Amino acid sequence: MTTYTATERRSHLLAAAGQGPAYAVKNLCSTIELAACSTKTINFGYIPSNARILGSSRLYNDDLSNNAPTLDIGLGAVNGNLVQADDPAAIGNGFTLATAGSDVFIFSDKANVGLPAWDLVASETSDPGGVLMVYGSVLDAATTVVGTITLDMYYVLD
Repeated sequence: MTTYTATERRSHLLAAAGQGPAYAVKNLCSTIELAACSTKTINFGYIPSNARILGSSRLYNDDLSNNAPTLDIGLGAVNGNLVQADDPAAIGNGFTLATAGSDVFIFSDKANVGLPAWDLVASETSDPGGVLMVYGSVLDAATTVVGTITLDMYYVLD
């Protein structure tokens, strides 16, 4: 499976945003023009492992199919910093890509709002440090048309 990188709205793609003052809101905003595909992984960008993702984070998409494709949003290791494996649905799962103009919160479970990113990964019991890749997985059916997906993630650092 090929991983496609979304266009991140900041100057350096492979780095997480600087620390800054505690609880200053940071933003990871990435957009991709997604072609028709059966399965695809989208690299939205990187966040610090201790980032606390806010409930105001959103996912936007065009209608990408007359089928029923879904998108899961997960967190992945960078330089092997996770104990076991990436968690493809750590943040949210089952977001439909077959509805025009979707605008949804990225958390499947509202109880996870504000938890550190590392704590959302099933295999982790402590902060591994470094950064984690935020990625999406297109699942369940093929996308049949070209359309836009945007992840607008807000987070704070302790």
